[in-house]
Amino acid sequence: MNDKPQPAIRVENLNHSYGDRPALVDVDLEIRRGEIFGLLGPNGGGKTTLFRILSTLLEPTSGKVDLLGFDPRKQSDQVRRRIGVVFQSFSLDKILTVEENLRLQGGLYGLGGEELRSRTKNRLERVGLSDRAGDRVGSLSGGMQRRVEVAKGLLHNPEVLLLDEPSTGLDPGARLDLWKYLKQLKEKEGTTILLTTHLMEEAEKCDRLGILSAGRLVAVGTPGDLKSSIGGDVVTIQTSEPDLARARIKEIFNLEATTFDGAVRFEWKHDPNIVAKVSEALPDLVNSITLGKPTLEDVFIRKTGHTFWEEEHE
Repeated sequence: MNDKPQPAIRVENLNHSYGDRPALVDVDLEIRRGEIFGLLGPNGGGKTTLFRILSTLLEPTSGKVDLLGFDPRKQSDQVRRRIGVVFQSFSLDKILTVEENLRLQGGLYGLGGEELRSRTKNRLERVGLSDRAGDRVGSLSGGMQRRVEVAKGLLHNPEVLLLDEPSTGLDPGARLDLWKYLKQLKEKEGTTILLTTHLMEEAEKCDRLGILSAGRLVAVGTPGDLKSSIGGDVVTIQTSEPDLARARIKEIFNLEATTFDGAVRFEWKHDPNIVAKVSEALPDLVNSITLGKPTLEDVFIRKTGHTFWEEEHE
């Protein structure tokens, strides 16, 4: 007997192309029930394509998707009843009030009467907007509008909440409020939350991450485990001759360094005096040198050989 709980989302060998351009390549992924899972990657890395497939807006070229036991291609109605979706672009009617937007959304799900009034009141209380129910959406700040979007997506009690770049357009305070609410959803109601992001600080808050690069899933794990996989500290050298510096590091220290954004980078875990030793060995090449703990950006570089910025501008 297999007592292992079934995942909320399972993706197997998923591929999608726009004409001749591949957007997703052989993606395999499981998202557990009741976790906050982040899809981290640069713009153009495949996050939004996967998001659109999971939200039933796009059919993949090939592969299999199971969402709460349903196939989004063949059972889209069943999937839509069980998911809430918050898109990157606002989908609110700015002429209507906050309450009117939620009532309109409720009607799409067959809600009405006292049940809809009760749910609308409850959702607005949960996102801290009870006192703005009668305000036109167009008069609200970007952060408040995002909270209305979340309330709207939760109106029908979804088991899975999908958010595409949820912090877009939000100031730091609004981002903190949003994350506080997402964690409450997870902890108090067991909602499974999947979000896409290209922000490292946002990815750090997820329970687990999947890193996408050029349509491929290159790493999956908790933020801590992914950073621990680096296996040491990261040394970064600013130099006007990165290729020569990299060759000298290989020659002197037998280390494989990478060059990105005009700097030379390598990982080191054997000697806390490595900064002084490199500075002494390459006095004519080092403009500055830093030693730091691994970041998620370092994980991305390790897995792909380039930075977020480089991939976005390819």
